[in-house]
Amino acid sequence: MPKVLIADKMDEVASEIFKQRGITVDSKAGLTPEEIIKIVKDYDGIAVRSSTKINADIIGAATNCKVIGRAGIGVDTIDVPAATNKGVVVMNTPFGNSITTAEHTIAMMMACARQIPQANASTHAGKWEKSKFMGVELFGKTLGVIGCGNIGAIVASRAIALQMRVVAFDPFLTEERAVELGVKRVTLDELLVQADFITLHVPKTTETANMLNKETLAKTKKGVRIINCARGGLVVEEDLKALLDSGHVAAAAFDVFSVEPATENVLFNHPNIICTPHLGASTGEAQVNVAIQVAEQMSDFLLSGAVANAVNMPSISAEEAPRLRPYMALVTQLGKMLGQINKGAATEFAIEYLGHAAQLNPRPLTACALAAYLSCHSDSVNMVNAPQIAKTNKLAVRETREDSLDELLTAVRLSIKTENGEASVTGTLFGGGAPRLVAINDVPCEAALTEHMLFILNEDKPGLIGRVGTILGEAKQNIADFRLGRQRGGTAIALISLDVALSDKLVKEIAALPQVKQVNYLKF
Repeated sequence: MPKVLIADKMDEVASEIFKQRGITVDSKAGLTPEEIIKIVKDYDGIAVRSSTKINADIIGAATNCKVIGRAGIGVDTIDVPAATNKGVVVMNTPFGNSITTAEHTIAMMMACARQIPQANASTHAGKWEKSKFMGVELFGKTLGVIGCGNIGAIVASRAIALQMRVVAFDPFLTEERAVELGVKRVTLDELLVQADFITLHVPKTTETANMLNKETLAKTKKGVRIINCARGGLVVEEDLKALLDSGHVAAAAFDVFSVEPATENVLFNHPNIICTPHLGASTGEAQVNVAIQVAEQMSDFLLSGAVANAVNMPSISAEEAPRLRPYMALVTQLGKMLGQINKGAATEFAIEYLGHAAQLNPRPLTACALAAYLSCHSDSVNMVNAPQIAKTNKLAVRETREDSLDELLTAVRLSIKTENGEASVTGTLFGGGAPRLVAINDVPCEAALTEHMLFILNEDKPGLIGRVGTILGEAKQNIADFRLGRQRGGTAIALISLDVALSDKLVKEIAALPQVKQVNYLKF
């Protein structure tokens, strides 16, 4: 039975969902990293919010961990590269707190426009400084949205309802989607020049870190107002303070900071900035929603292999997981066979989906096939870290699909390019979803791949089959199945299924026979 550690304070609904699904769950919030390291080896999954940091040391000690779930959007408190290298899936919950965070952004923008927190403090202090707090209307103003994904799109819709003009910069925003949202798609420089208000809704990456700095902020309108409810570190805080001091930036409202918890910051106590302690997702509804989502996603993965909202591997929905499962078994067998009969370093790995297979979600299947192939050359490879290992080893991965297929209803073909040329294996699914090999290096050879097998590549001349049979018989090796394939007058192959493992001595004896070009003992 899978076992999950909830390592942060989380709504009780998460524990209830895990238990209802038959998963053992322990809730232990507030543990130190050292305390987590001592117990984490006992768990198949770890669920966190934002307080607990899952670093490389914790991941290294989590020898049984298969998934880390973040009840929220940002995963900056999780060492994703370390998890990926270890083969651990990292999931987030991008939809559970989208509305809450978007609403907080709108609230911060309104508060920023009308200086509400400052006016509130002044009034509570017994002052009546009505003329001091002269605000600006949102009506007719231009809002620049940097990042128009889930949250950015909701912010845009709310701003349009306030009769603001919205321009958006997002490399992934299509013109069709922009029209659908009612926003104008622009470059970052165009946004900076046009916007009266700027709001950020992007993750922190190497591309987005410090994206608003002295140089980029200098391009903005005098009197611009900046709102950041996304991630700390997107704005260079020292540069923003200097522009607040000069009056170029009229005001700012920040919910996130470069270092959190933020007990001190260069922006604190500035009269023209509003600060909140990372409250973007802090509503009762959002806390329940993300707790439900992370528990359901982790349960689906641990019980059925479904992968949703993973940040380091392709997603597999619960609905498509049963349909993909037999194909995953097929590509795993094909990948292992290709890796075992070809020991040389490859420069390209290609997978072709043919017939019905072309209609499937290819990304998880490609990752699965790649992992199976690489496992013959590297240790501790799985679907999560296989793409990264391929990239590190300069192995190009290519994926194609072809709907039409002459003889078979469905098939998958794996091929590699090495310094010695190309090699390939092709397989299909028989009735009931049973994986079946149908070709090796385009030589027809139909066989079920079993635990112990012998692969022989030889010159197509008489006598070899008898000699191989004699060697195996004298060694009391029972042949469970014997399949042949050939190209007349050229290359022939034999694929022999055995009851037990074959010794190195027998493999070498068969390899020494005349006509034999290659022999491999295969294990599946």
